[in-house]
Formats: sequence, C-alpha cells, structure tokens
Amino acid sequence: MTITKNLTSTHDLSAEDAHSNQENLLQIFLIAGVATIGGFLFGFDSGVINGTVDGLKMAFNSDSVATGFNVASMLLGCALGAFIAGRSADIYGRKSILIVTAVLFIISSLGSGIATSSWEFVVYRLIGGLAVGAASVLTPAYISEIAPARLRGMLSSIQQVAIISGLFLSFLSNYVLVKFSGSSSAELWLNVETWRWMFWVELIPAILFLVTLFFIPESPRYLAIKNNEKEGIAVLTRLIGAHKAQSLWQDIRLSLDTAHQPKLSDVLQPNTKKLKPIIWVGIGLAVLQQLVGINVVFYYGAVLWQAVGFSETDSLFINIISGGVSILACVITLFLIDKVGRKPFLLVGSLGMSFSLIGLAVSFANGTVDAQGQLQLAEWGFAALVNANLYVFFFNLSWGPVMWVMLGEMFPNQIRGSGLAIAGLSQWIANFVITMTFPLLLTSIGLAITYSIYAFFAFISIIFVLWFVVETKGKQLESM
Repeated sequence: MTITKNLTSTHDLSAEDAHSNQENLLQIFLIAGVATIGGFLFGFDSGVINGTVDGLKMAFNSDSVATGFNVASMLLGCALGAFIAGRSADIYGRKSILIVTAVLFIISSLGSGIATSSWEFVVYRLIGGLAVGAASVLTPAYISEIAPARLRGMLSSIQQVAIISGLFLSFLSNYVLVKFSGSSSAELWLNVETWRWMFWVELIPAILFLVTLFFIPESPRYLAIKNNEKEGIAVLTRLIGAHKAQSLWQDIRLSLDTAHQPKLSDVLQPNTKKLKPIIWVGIGLAVLQQLVGINVVFYYGAVLWQAVGFSETDSLFINIISGGVSILACVITLFLIDKVGRKPFLLVGSLGMSFSLIGLAVSFANGTVDAQGQLQLAEWGFAALVNANLYVFFFNLSWGPVMWVMLGEMFPNQIRGSGLAIAGLSQWIANFVITMTFPLLLTSIGLAITYSIYAFFAFISIIFVLWFVVETKGKQLESM
C-alpha cells in the first residue's frame, strides 16, 4: 500500500528532484495499470451476459425477443455513457468520472444479480452500459494524458489487452460456476441461481477498481484546464521530474484557449459551425472499427460456427482459439506501436482484414445447404477457420487497440473530452447496428454476402487511413 499511496502524494519531492530529468516509470505503469482495470471491466461486463441467457429465460419467463433485448440493452447504455463521460470529464475531472464509473459497475453487477423482473434487469444492465461506455473512452484518454509520448502507444494499447482479458475471464468464470452447479438456472451457493452469481463475480474487480482509483492522481491536462498550477506541476514532477514538469506545464497551458473552459461547441468551426475535420476523422475511426464486423465474432461466435456445420463443442473451442489469437496480436502491438507507429498498424490491419474477410466470404459461398437448411462447408471448413482467425489476428493487431490509442491522443487538449464524447457515441451506435443486424442478415442474405459487406468496409478503411489519418507517434499531446 505504501507504493500506491505515493501515487497521489504531491509533497516530499526531494527524491524526485534528485532525478528530475528521469521519468518515474514505476508510478507511470502503476497508474496506467489502475486505469486499465476499467478496460478489464469493459470486457467482463460485455462477456458475462453470454453465459446467463438460459437462466434469464427461466427466471423471467421471457420469450426470444425479450431475452434478446435483455442481452442487447447494455449497448444503448454504452452509447449514452460514452457521450456523457467525455463531456463530464472536462467539467468534473477524469479521475472523478472514473470513480463514478466504478460505482456504476458495482451497482450494475449487484443489481443484475438480484433483479426479480425482466424490466428491473434491463435497468441494471443499462447502468452497466453507462459504465462500459464511460470506461471505453476515459481509460485511453486518461492514460494518454499521464503517459510520456514515447510510451503512450504501448500504455494505451494495454486497454485492448485488458478488454480481451475481461471477456476471456468472464467466459472462464461462467464455465467454472456451471461446472459446480450443472446449469446457469440451477441453484448454487445460498440457494441462489448460478446466473446471479455470474454477475456477482464482477463485484471483485469493480470494488478493486473503485478502491485503487483513490490512489492515482488527477490528469495534469485536466488540472491545466482548471488552471490548478500547483497541483498540476506537482503531478508532472512525480511523473517526469521537476525540470521537464515546468516546461511541459507551460506547453499544456499554451495549447488551451484561456478565454473559456472547454465546451461541446468547441468541436465546431467558428465560421461555418460545421464539425472540425479532426472530429470527422475520430468518427470515421470509431465507426469503421465496428463496420468490419468484429463484434459478430465476439457476440455470435458460437452461433456462426454452428451455422456452418460445426458442433456446439467445436464452436466453443474455436472461440477459445480466437481468444488466444486476439491476445497474441495485442501483445505484438503493445511492444511495437511506439516504434512502428499507429498508421502502419492500421494499414496492415485493414489489408489483412480485407483479404481474410474475402476468404471467409468465398468459403461460405462454396458451402452447400443440407435438408435441415444448415450450411455445410465440407473441404472449405478448414479455409473458413483459418481465415476467421487471420481476421481476428489482424483486427487485434491494428484497429482493436490502435483505434482507442488514437482517440485518446489525436484530439487537441481543448476538445479532447468533447471529441471523445462524439467519437465514443458513434462507436457504440455502430456496435449496436452491427450486433442487431447480423441475425437478420444471416437469415435473409446468408453468410457469404454478409461477410462481403464487412470486407467492403475493411477495404474502405484502407482508403480512409491513407487519406485522412495523420501519424501521432512520439508527439506531445500539445502538438496535436
């Protein structure tokens, strides 16, 4: 606890002064580690619902439509949470809104497990969505604002690793609990159904997140917005040393419009009142990340593989393979993004996704439909499996982590909160559209054409990166 308490101390800086030109990497990594618990909860809360569907049906006696809304309702909260958090962070501070986010995670986790009706459950899931949406934009933004430019990409990329780890551990937790009880609807400890315990497990990381947030500092960029020079310089001194702290503080202040506090209208061009070009780039990055269809893999992986003839057991195993591939890709990006840059990763990812999605579409197009109406791939099954995992690899090598990195760092200090609010809202709306349309596309036009649509957007993303995305590697946030 001694180490973490030092994170917020703004006094006794003599030890730091002795090494004023050195970055305090231990504190920087500890602070980033606390922030990324928000990313872990983002992933866990998104994934835990998958193991509870049967239990929800029995507990609330709901039909397929109501159950589907129970599952998807969180995404609506995510869109609202991302928008509110981005703006609120400019008003109340990054740290303060992260603390509120942790409280919302706790309320959602506890409430989802004690819900006695479908509507009550939806309310708690919407609260969880608010928390997930807030964490999705605030965690990378906060990390980008406390990290040195040379480490910012790596530290921000940890967000994606945390998200995937949260997803994986939610699946693992659900599996272990069902192994004990027999099914999600069966009673487990204290004569309470297993699906309720699945939600309550999330209380552990959520409480940890809340407690540790009190031991990290406020973002120095926010302190500059509020003109809190004493605390701002103290935080920078602990992170990068006294000599650099003074210089960087001046750069931060110069990057801000001292005439007024940041507001939502700052995203508009003064003369035309149209969105500034950088906001459109942020929206493009956020929306294209979803239009390539990645959440079809996250939310419908087992359904997809069973639709092409794999057994349920094989489908679940394929999901585990995809999870491992995702983590491997993110780790590669983690170590190389600050050396290679953001734009090269986005281009490589877009190219890889384009070809692998085309490969999937071709594989599905060459399948045959059996008497039960199920698509059978025969010799094309292996090609589909390889291309699917290549697709997952290239996404998590590039657009998965890099989009969040760029959103956290690409906006100037004056409009970072508002820019994140708009981009985050756009990202979650696109997520909702893709999630809700896949079952319809699957039954109406089939997998081959559906994946051709995702391939088209992957190709569009190549053009978008080449024409509109500017490299941010190694640049101070004040030069954006």
